[in-house]
Amino acid sequence: MKRIFLFSLAAIALVGCGSSAESGDSTATGSSDTSKKLRIAVIPKGATHEFWKSIHEGADKAAAELGNVEIIWKGPMKEDDREDQIKVVEDFTTQKVDGIVLAPLDDTALRIPVDEAQKSGIPVVIIDSGLKDIATVSFVSTNNYEAGKRGGMHMVEMLGKEPKKVIVLRYQEGSASTTERENGFLDALKTASNITIVSSNQFAGSTVETAQKASENLLAAFKQFDGVLCPNESSTFGMMRALQDAGLAGKVKFVGFDASTKLIEGLTNGHIDALMVQNPRKMGYLGVKTMAAHLKKETVEKRIDTGAEVVTKANMGEPTIAELLSPPKG
Repeated sequence: MKRIFLFSLAAIALVGCGSSAESGDSTATGSSDTSKKLRIAVIPKGATHEFWKSIHEGADKAAAELGNVEIIWKGPMKEDDREDQIKVVEDFTTQKVDGIVLAPLDDTALRIPVDEAQKSGIPVVIIDSGLKDIATVSFVSTNNYEAGKRGGMHMVEMLGKEPKKVIVLRYQEGSASTTERENGFLDALKTASNITIVSSNQFAGSTVETAQKASENLLAAFKQFDGVLCPNESSTFGMMRALQDAGLAGKVKFVGFDASTKLIEGLTNGHIDALMVQNPRKMGYLGVKTMAAHLKKETVEKRIDTGAEVVTKANMGEPTIAELLSPPKG
């Protein structure tokens, strides 16, 4: 009897060990609780411009639809604070979030922290502005070169066939998205033999204030010009202020980028002729959706173009355009 009892205990222990082994194997093969809330960090270039607020709105919409996603939104206050954005990426890497959706404010400086995040097992989706020489899960953005080229061609059409002079105010060095737009502007202008680009090497900087100062310097240096192009929200607003103060608003052709309440007002009153308007809500939305799909082991596209439209006073009332121009709710 004693021998039978000992055998029974051994059998029970063996079954118990088998259960533990199977559980361990399940973990090793990567199966997980599908009800687990995914923590996705969304890191913008800055916190103040309406563009980033719209991206935040799109990211929140995606999270609400998915249900099992928590958005952690954090970025630098200023769009030239590379060190702060690097620290934000590093902090989220340390926190072991499930994924990072990042709009890098410098195409080189953010490569190392992104590489370190991915090596530690945290996948990264890039939105808005690219990174040099590094592979990530996906790149969700406007085709910035083509959008810039379309804006430049709109300027060419407005200026006609007579000899004309144009200023291109750049944004800031290291910003891949705006550099591509500026290159698009310049290539479009070069197709017109009657257009002379009188300045394309001045930078607006990261704020409206620095953009206005740079614009004022350009207006002082070039007394005669016929058109001006700017590649983002802050540079466009700063230039508009400078043109208004100089009494030139509405007298020179002006194509800018992005939309805000003040820029739409400028479009309405004729101080801006056209805005290249992206779809930041879609960018934030698809950035989060793409990351969530990747975390669920679904196949995702490596490059997603979120589009851009040439918006003028004539078409700004059209339903699809009006939706693009609507300000973020927050």
